[in-house]
Amino acid sequence: MNTDPERVALVTGATSGIGRAVARRLGSMGWRVAVTGRDAERGRRTVEEVEEVGGEGAFFRADLAETETVAALADAVRDRYDRLDVLVNNAACSPGERRLTDDGHERSFAVNHLAPYRLTHDLLPLLAASAPARVVTTASTLHRRGEIDFDDLRLDSGYDALDAYARSKLANVLFTTELAARLGKGVTASAVHPGFVPGSGLYRDASLRVRTGTRLAARLPRVGTSVEDGADGLVYAAVAPAAATRSGAYYEGTRPTEPDPRANDERLRERLWTQSAAMVGVDPDWP
Repeated sequence: MNTDPERVALVTGATSGIGRAVARRLGSMGWRVAVTGRDAERGRRTVEEVEEVGGEGAFFRADLAETETVAALADAVRDRYDRLDVLVNNAACSPGERRLTDDGHERSFAVNHLAPYRLTHDLLPLLAASAPARVVTTASTLHRRGEIDFDDLRLDSGYDALDAYARSKLANVLFTTELAARLGKGVTASAVHPGFVPGSGLYRDASLRVRTGTRLAARLPRVGTSVEDGADGLVYAAVAPAAATRSGAYYEGTRPTEPDPRANDERLRERLWTQSAAMVGVDPDWP
């Protein structure tokens, strides 16, 4: 594991759950760690934890549901840091009801996929200038049940929370695979399924039924994964030397695993890439 104090990581969704554990672990290696979240007090506590274990922390308050906010976050990171070695796209949500952002996008798709897409786009020049660098995105094995209907990306015709979440996670895997195919040498991309983590803050906006089931699962032995164990795969993809040679890899924990076969569908990946660019207002011809 790399303990270079000059290295910089940005971890989104790092004020609770897996993201917080990842930030703390990178801090323990002496890294400078930028963390994002919506709650300033939780952000302050996360920065304190990063610094208590030997790192340097900074908090950026951001609700990643809005494209303008994502772009502003990228600007703030570039203003503060002259390098970026690792971008961990970890922030996620799973709302129990269909909600649209101010941009008019279905919220789970906006936070879980469109935000990583735009943030990676905006920060890629900084990552490339810091090469070797890595982009790590939190995915889920649920991506295998996801379906993307390009004629109904707002889910106007019906909403199921689990299906919406699975769709966003499939988008994460397709994005990672396509990004890796487009990148040259120097920056790698990977996606990680951390496991079912009942202690994650992911479920705070879920339906009452899902929240209740998650709390019950957290009390049962051998059900789910702890926050610390869930962070293992993300930290591995971020810093392990072996992960540097596997751009486009999908991990379940720290184990490279074959994702859903649709990850190999170049037409599907390109269509999602192009549509995502239009939705966040960038030229699709990148990097």
